[in-house]
Amino acid sequence: MEVIKTDIEGVLIIEPKVFGDARGYFYESFNAAEFEEKTGIKTSFVQDNQSKSCYGVLRGLHFQKPPYAQSKLVRVVKGSVLDVAVDIRKGSPTFGKYVAVELTEENHRQLFIPRGFAHGFVVKSPDAIFQYKCDNLYAPQSEGAIMWNDPTIGIDWGIKAEDVLLSEKDKHHKGLNDADFLFDYNEKLY
Repeated sequence: MEVIKTDIEGVLIIEPKVFGDARGYFYESFNAAEFEEKTGIKTSFVQDNQSKSCYGVLRGLHFQKPPYAQSKLVRVVKGSVLDVAVDIRKGSPTFGKYVAVELTEENHRQLFIPRGFAHGFVVKSPDAIFQYKCDNLYAPQSEGAIMWNDPTIGIDWGIKAEDVLLSEKDKHHKGLNDADFLFDYNEKLY
């Protein structure tokens, strides 16, 4: 696998080595030893999740508060999404900045989102199947979120705002500057 650093420290693009021929393709989607060796990150993923969504569905920007904060390793197995990680660590030199990466069934890219970041994605294909590994279990009492269209962050989701489909819950999140909870850049999250 190849590890590509982004403009925000800790947010990484992972490109697996894909072996293809007339029959199709094969790739190793995750290898803990190689991941640790190439990223320097030692984490144990404890939960795998999958969602299916249609064009325009935007899920995010979500995170979990300590002690249930999560890192995620995300990928698309069908379709195409724009995947976004936002730094919500007060005091960070990249606070409020984001990384956006297109993840598709063709490019096989994955995005590693560390603890201390809000995460979201929007579906750009007719439908998409999205998978992600988490290094902490889902804890509903620990849910946190930032509004998807916060002008202080300024995410370009790549689709028209009127095409965005949100859950009822995701329609009512606060902006970054009014959030009920943010991470502290100096707090140890691992």
